[in-house]
Amino acid sequence: MPGYSKGLQEIGDGLFAWLQPDGGWGWSNAGLIVDGRPGDGAAALVDTLFDTALTAEMLAGMERATGFGASTIGQVVNTHANGDHTHGNHLLHGAEIIASEASAREMEAFSPKLLAQLKAASAAGQLGIAGTYFAEVFAPFDFAGVEERPPTRTFCGHDHLIVGSKAAELIEVGPAHTAGDVLVHVPQGRAVFTGDILFIEGTPIMWAGPVLNWIAACERIIAMDVDVIVPGHGPLTDKAGVREVADYLAYIRDEARARHAAGLSAEAAARDIGLGRYASWKDAERIAVNVDTLYREFNNNPTPPDAIRLFGLMGQIYYDRR
Repeated sequence: MPGYSKGLQEIGDGLFAWLQPDGGWGWSNAGLIVDGRPGDGAAALVDTLFDTALTAEMLAGMERATGFGASTIGQVVNTHANGDHTHGNHLLHGAEIIASEASAREMEAFSPKLLAQLKAASAAGQLGIAGTYFAEVFAPFDFAGVEERPPTRTFCGHDHLIVGSKAAELIEVGPAHTAGDVLVHVPQGRAVFTGDILFIEGTPIMWAGPVLNWIAACERIIAMDVDVIVPGHGPLTDKAGVREVADYLAYIRDEARARHAAGLSAEAAARDIGLGRYASWKDAERIAVNVDTLYREFNNNPTPPDAIRLFGLMGQIYYDRR
């Protein structure tokens, strides 16, 4: 695998990954699929970045390397609804924006305007420890300059993307990390862009579940005939890296289930579970969200997560451990 450094890496014939170390909160990856040159070719982007400046930097880098930039990329696939994969959509004025129907609905509910408001409230000390933690992890990003550009084409289950002579499969595997996660598989390039189904060297965060869907998505990637796997966060990986993510999810599920059966609260369980070999992964405090989601699953509770409360709990765990 190529080294993990910021910027554009070619991963195959006409396939590129834009990587953003260290892969923690907000530092997401994106992809580019190219066929030919501008004027007689085509290009599609897999995900945009968390704010306007980061996305503009990425598009300029892609244009320098490939000739395709903001005005010549014809399609964008958003792998899921989170802003670090969608907030740059507005810079691609003429592009078709593609996402799952579930992701499109989720984007409506958690807008860049809301993130900007939360960041301002955090800076003003209005959200307690949740705000302190939120402000710290999202300090590098400017949500105020982001304009919403929602999907212009949606699908359920499966769809196809044609980029010149290249074909890509769009495979909905959510709900898992979020409500509508999508894999972008390029068979000709023996590559797959996974969005946040994969966090490599970082702790996965399960906002939606069920956990079995996420594990099944990992198994699906492992079964693919691919050489290069581009995660939503972290360095390029291989099938062993995918297996690590699946093993983490299964481990947390089993540990949470045992504590649920013993009558512990979700918060107590999150603090009690030993992370073992996963303790060195970035953002380990995300276990608070993962256990909360698992408990709601165990209880057949359809209530959506309370993000502010969970940011507060992650903050407590983070500052206690630090």
